[in-house]
Amino acid sequence: MTSMNAGSSEDEMPVSAAGQPKPISGKGHAGDGPATWHLPIEAYLPSTAEVRLIAGTRDGLIDQCMKSAGYDAWTPAPDLPEVGGKTLVDWRYGIHDPALAAARGYKPAAEEQAAYDQAVGKGAVDESGADPSVLKGCVQQADGTVPASRQAPLAQQISGESYKESMKDPAVVSVFAKWSACMADKGYAYQKPMDANDDVRFADPHRVSAEEKDTAKADVACREKNHVEKTWFDAEAALQKTAIKAHQKALNEVKAANKSAAAKAASAVK
Repeated sequence: MTSMNAGSSEDEMPVSAAGQPKPISGKGHAGDGPATWHLPIEAYLPSTAEVRLIAGTRDGLIDQCMKSAGYDAWTPAPDLPEVGGKTLVDWRYGIHDPALAAARGYKPAAEEQAAYDQAVGKGAVDESGADPSVLKGCVQQADGTVPASRQAPLAQQISGESYKESMKDPAVVSVFAKWSACMADKGYAYQKPMDANDDVRFADPHRVSAEEKDTAKADVACREKNHVEKTWFDAEAALQKTAIKAHQKALNEVKAANKSAAAKAASAVK
């Protein structure tokens, strides 16, 4: 599936990526959607604002360096637009928007996919004729002033392990079984919610079949009926709080490093 956050948020962020949401610890509340919820570990990941500041500053420094080297036509690769989930939690546990499911199945909105594809195409083509060694040198120069934004391995580890371990929580196991039974009543044989999300029949990012739409609509309905996302989120949040407490000193250093990197970027643009 083309999704940023469906359990796959532990990779290092590329220089020009949009990055993670601004960290706000806490749980979701009734009436909210998963896109408004924030897991505790987000307090120790670079915020959206920090990532964008660092990426933008680095792009500017590299651009100046390349132009000074005589490549006026060179421009940084465009930022990849957000596609699918817009925060760490949005789509982390799968789709949840009935209208989007009815229109696009397990895929993001058509205009989002088109914008993403266009940005990828532009980023893959450099028409400036720049010498790769010159670009490498400019990137290294930017590294010395404003290092690229990275997620700390410890924060990545906690995020990844809590996601996997949360599926073993008794409450989550129970709600998965209820969701599976609900889907079976509608004619679909899946054991866990992400089994439907990851069905290979729906893997083509540019094809949305009627079967996929029908499956996604049933999926969301069964999720809503059984409060799948909220139960899963609460279980994962509890696991993260325990892990954070066990590694609090190291994570405080991670948070300080994130702020320091953003401060370097801010000072570089003054």
